[in-house]
Amino acid sequence: MIFAKAPRQGAAKTRLASKLGRSAACQISRIIASSVIKRLANDKRWNCLLAVTPDEFASVGRFWPYSAKRCPQGDGNLGIRMARQFRELPPGPLVIVGSDIPSLKPAHIVSAFQELGKAHFVLGPARDGGYWLIGTRRRPTIITPFSNVTWSSPTALADTLRNIDRRYRITLLEELEDIDDISSWRRWYKRKVTRTGSPH
Repeated sequence: MIFAKAPRQGAAKTRLASKLGRSAACQISRIIASSVIKRLANDKRWNCLLAVTPDEFASVGRFWPYSAKRCPQGDGNLGIRMARQFRELPPGPLVIVGSDIPSLKPAHIVSAFQELGKAHFVLGPARDGGYWLIGTRRRPTIITPFSNVTWSSPTALADTLRNIDRRYRITLLEELEDIDDISSWRRWYKRKVTRTGSPH
């Protein structure tokens, strides 16, 4: 499941918009999300759902790739919205990722599902202290470790890990970076230009 916020001007990437302007931030959000969604939604090794907020954009909005099946995230903070998916989706392992991680590849999803063969939870740490992926077996019981998590903070990962009982096995994947502010954008842009020799 890919969690995505509708890339609307003035509502998308507000921290980035404060430095680059609303239009540029919205365009960056659309480009990164579209690339991530296309990369993951077309892979036949899993069933992929795009969970959208605000909810009405699950059925409207030309910015979503047509290959992605959409559903609303529902009300509440990020933890409440993820917990709802943990409880309500059909049985089986579930992996949730964000749509703003440009370096996210299908291989990361493969690794997450492989690790769930040995662990109860798998998380992908983000550079800012949060996480870009959380996965769970959802068996023999469904555990939702999202209470008292300070979202969009340097403690989000630590808060979530603290909610998981020590009897459950946890695997951490490699650290990736989501694009939320001007610093993360500049780091990614610099790597992209260095790797490709072109800013496009």
